[in-house]
Amino acid sequence: METFLIKALQLILALSLLVALHEGGHFFFSKLFGVRVEKFFLFFDPWFHLISTKDKWVRKLRRKPVDPEKDKESTEYGVGWLPLGGYVKIAGMIDESMDTEQMKQPEQPWEFRAKPAWQRLLIMVGGVLVNFVLALFIYAMVLFVWGNDYTPIQGYKQGMVFNEDAKALGFQDHDILLGNENGNFDNSLGKVYLRQLSNSHQVTVMRQGKPVTIQLPEDLNLLNMLKSVPPFVAPYTPNEVDSVQPNSPAALGGLKKGDKYVAVNGKAINSHNAFTNEIGRLTDQAQNCSAADSLKLRNLTLVVERAGALDTLNITMDKNFVLGFYAKAAEVEVKHDDYGFLQSFPAGIKYGWNVLSGYVSDLKYVFTKEGAKSVGGFASIGSIFPDAWDWHAFWMMTAFLSIILAFMNILPIPALDGGHVLFLLWEVITRRKPSEKFMEYSQIVGMVLLIGLMLWANFNDILKFLF
Repeated sequence: METFLIKALQLILALSLLVALHEGGHFFFSKLFGVRVEKFFLFFDPWFHLISTKDKWVRKLRRKPVDPEKDKESTEYGVGWLPLGGYVKIAGMIDESMDTEQMKQPEQPWEFRAKPAWQRLLIMVGGVLVNFVLALFIYAMVLFVWGNDYTPIQGYKQGMVFNEDAKALGFQDHDILLGNENGNFDNSLGKVYLRQLSNSHQVTVMRQGKPVTIQLPEDLNLLNMLKSVPPFVAPYTPNEVDSVQPNSPAALGGLKKGDKYVAVNGKAINSHNAFTNEIGRLTDQAQNCSAADSLKLRNLTLVVERAGALDTLNITMDKNFVLGFYAKAAEVEVKHDDYGFLQSFPAGIKYGWNVLSGYVSDLKYVFTKEGAKSVGGFASIGSIFPDAWDWHAFWMMTAFLSIILAFMNILPIPALDGGHVLFLLWEVITRRKPSEKFMEYSQIVGMVLLIGLMLWANFNDILKFLF
């Protein structure tokens, strides 16, 4: 329960910050060009809200007399009850509020529709601009405060382990990935070697001290690589015991520090990766069998190599299929780069650009059957935050979400900022405004699409939780 609350709090804080600043971008340009902003709300407020500056009790606390004329022109600030985003209600514009009655009135000089197209364009891109710049700024400040820790792909001294699909392509366990036809793999500043691998036509690996080139098919799918069990590729972890927890199943079964486990239930293993894959397989089996059969699955026969001799241990794992020991860490080179204040800004821009380009590159998988199943809602977003509060992780995730929010909002979908931008560009090119009726219908269509996508994403979360 505590873990859930920590994740939920991080998610709410991050989204509240991003939504408020996104809407602040629209607000800033609206005020800059003299457009009246009627409402500025964090979260949506259908039927009622939690708090508003125009609530009677709030006005009493302020102890200021209300001028009816100025009150009409002032912005109402508030917090809604539906935490699915936020909005600014801009006068003279068809938006989420669907206030079509206002559009039937004569055009006023302080309305959105009365302003030239270039000003309306800046008002519409203001939110996206703020979110993108915010992400770059956060990345820069994270690099300035904490620096950047990463493992160069060649820093995995003992190489990688590969699943059967990868081995069928020519990879072998302990291969050290070097690069592809575009150059060396880069694992720093927001880049991910697995994405680079999935986009490769040929890969060079170091095998037993010699470079070897492997030809890859063009249809290598990153999503399948990420979802495959065991993983397509993972850093090698030695199958050797580093420490054993006192009174754990491993300790009671006789496992000791320095033991090298070479077989489990009669199956030979050559890495801790293979061991965890086997335990994972037993755990999956236990979910679909009786309590008696589950107990049988928990009885593990482990062959260990100790002082040059083999010994067989019988260990009963706990109900969570945990033995209670830690494997020896792999030989890995970790690099740390520090950045001065001025250095952090170009590095932050590079980091943000790498994250954005990677995200855009991965979007093609959303339109596949497996990709559609992988779309997640609030539960999926919340799950990527750490179990314990960590400011470094929080700000990195907030920057990532800010980039996603910016990109998704600029997509040319009606009801999103990008939809309004598309219609404004059409107006600039053709010198003709889309009719208000067209804008009204497109807004409805866009909102239906967005609500449908949101329902689908959160439905996927429910299915993942249940199954």
